[in-house]
Amino acid sequence: MERRSTDAPMTLSGRIETTSVWSSDSANHRSDPKQRHDSVGKPTKQMASQAELSGRRAHADNRLKVTESLADLALQQTSQWFINNQNADGHWRGPLEGDTILESEYLLICGWAGRLDQETMIGCTKRILAEQLPEGGWAIYPGGDADPSASVKAYLALKMSGCDADSEPMKRARIAIAKAGGPWAVNSFTRFYLALLGQISYSDCPAVPPEMILLPDWFPVSLHRVSAWSRTMIVPLSLIWSFKPVRTLPRDRGIQELFADCSYEMGNRPVGGNDAWSRFFRIIDSAIKLVDCLGFRPLRRRAVMACRQWMLERFQGSDGLGAIFPPIVWSIVALRAMGCPDNSAEVSECWKQLEGLLERPDDETIRVEPCRSPVWDTAIAVRGLAEIVSPSDTISSSMSTAVDWLLAQEVRFAGDWSRRVQAVPSGWCFEYANRYYPDVDDTAMVLIAISSWMKQQNIVRKDHAGRRLSRVKKATRRGIDWLTAMQNSDGGWGAFDRNNNHELLCKVPFADHNAMIDPSSPDLAGRVLEAFGSLGHRVGEPVVDRAIEYLRATQESDGSWFGRWGVNYIYGTWQAIEGLRAVGISRDDPLVERGIKWLQSKQQPNGAWGESPASYVDPSLKGVGEPTASQTAWAVAALVAAGEGNSSSARRGVQWLLTTQRPDGDWNETAFTGTGFPKVFYLRYHYYRISFPLIAIA
Repeated sequence: MERRSTDAPMTLSGRIETTSVWSSDSANHRSDPKQRHDSVGKPTKQMASQAELSGRRAHADNRLKVTESLADLALQQTSQWFINNQNADGHWRGPLEGDTILESEYLLICGWAGRLDQETMIGCTKRILAEQLPEGGWAIYPGGDADPSASVKAYLALKMSGCDADSEPMKRARIAIAKAGGPWAVNSFTRFYLALLGQISYSDCPAVPPEMILLPDWFPVSLHRVSAWSRTMIVPLSLIWSFKPVRTLPRDRGIQELFADCSYEMGNRPVGGNDAWSRFFRIIDSAIKLVDCLGFRPLRRRAVMACRQWMLERFQGSDGLGAIFPPIVWSIVALRAMGCPDNSAEVSECWKQLEGLLERPDDETIRVEPCRSPVWDTAIAVRGLAEIVSPSDTISSSMSTAVDWLLAQEVRFAGDWSRRVQAVPSGWCFEYANRYYPDVDDTAMVLIAISSWMKQQNIVRKDHAGRRLSRVKKATRRGIDWLTAMQNSDGGWGAFDRNNNHELLCKVPFADHNAMIDPSSPDLAGRVLEAFGSLGHRVGEPVVDRAIEYLRATQESDGSWFGRWGVNYIYGTWQAIEGLRAVGISRDDPLVERGIKWLQSKQQPNGAWGESPASYVDPSLKGVGEPTASQTAWAVAALVAAGEGNSSSARRGVQWLLTTQRPDGDWNETAFTGTGFPKVFYLRYHYYRISFPLIAIA
């Protein structure tokens, strides 16, 4: 790696004073008060000689050279890691890990469909048992408490796979489930699994009538008023609720022992909240069930056919319905319930997509992914590699191939988003194929990556580079126009739809997955602003100014911002600062200053940052958690963006990254720093711990 020479020593971020920047005293701006007093009182004796000063400077220079060498080595190792792991067509894709609900649900659907085989059972149960907490339950993220839904599904999956109820892990599990509230404390999705396997009645599940698909968009509870991911789950679930398929398990494979000790009050616990609207919707839920029980279903056949057609349309050009695990599972059950045989083209395609989500981290374990993340992973990798000064020809070629792959992934189809937005179809999705659902976050990240690549390569219009540049300019123009059209009325952005913020929908009994709508979030607003800024858009443009005002309105009183798609306030604060600075907001603006002060206040003594998903439940835990490479990199990136790259906080953060990197260029990180649904589902992006430190160090 080449570095420009300067007259003064350089840190990773710029010029510094010739002091020992990595010592604990200088890093924390501390010195001995007595020594200061002695220096003032006895200037002649305490003044260092010129030779001593020269020696100190030489020592500082040597330490800085060591630090620069470490940084260069880190960049070399990490960039080589990416070169080694790039796919032949130019893209990257890292493992995407969730909690054990995925393995549990996979076993449950295979058991329901009669497709359980020995290898699958052994592989999934091994991971489920490996993740069991010492107390007996299962958490939804490392370090979390036992979650009733995850624990009940794990227990049922293990029982169904033949685990002895009297074995030590199962005894511990029963105790933990009872402490967590028992089987009736589970969420709506879990109730549907229990009903599917004959453990409870469908009357214990929220009503999801298929007639909902016939309601007009202006109706308060219509299908297209809910979030895109909820939409893809509601439609197949409505068919399941209509047909109520059941495969009753043998008694020794069921979980009746979990219900045996439940009190009447636990069994009649209401689903949802206890406010007026929640109670109102529970009355509606009961009324729908009563009418259905009486057989009054004048629109049922029409609704069922509309749901089936809606699903089949969205199978096209997609890695399964919504390209995510839950809708694919429910699609299988819905189609089978409607009479489609298991070997039909539609059902076979669903099974193919579902089995494509199986990962085998070792010869014996099966881990199920919630979806694939190639576009996201590739865009972040390109963005990181583009930060390297004077990249090698190998890195340049690698990035160009990746950019070509990203350009080919642009979604030029008017999906569900087009019901509320008039724009030329564009955008990028998260997965390999999901043409109905390009999203704002991936689109913004791809635009940032491509812009970073263009600036680094100093692209000129000639030969193949010129043709590529022409494609890039057209794609980025369409992407910016699409993002502009997708801006919400409040100035922010949701992930998949415009103005998908009807909060009344969060009160229906089915809404306990905590993601019924897709409103604006500060982290998305920050990323979109960064994309706009990377392509030359600045303060004064209406779309930019509205987003800035949104971030002003959503900054927390302590200076932080909420993170919807990453854990949590560290993520949101980083992205907000990046976006604000990219469009020209001054580093002295109170928005930026307060955000930086909050980040600095959360830095740990070792120089790192960390935050647990527990902060979604308890805001007093903002910025508190085990240190991680990804979250430390986010904080450092925010400091650099705010012009604080030469601060003690930034240097200490980078030093922690340098000293914790593994020889192969990777970092150790087991924490879940990605967010699916706050309070419900979290993720471990295996590339986060590599991509983001690359950006921060470079």
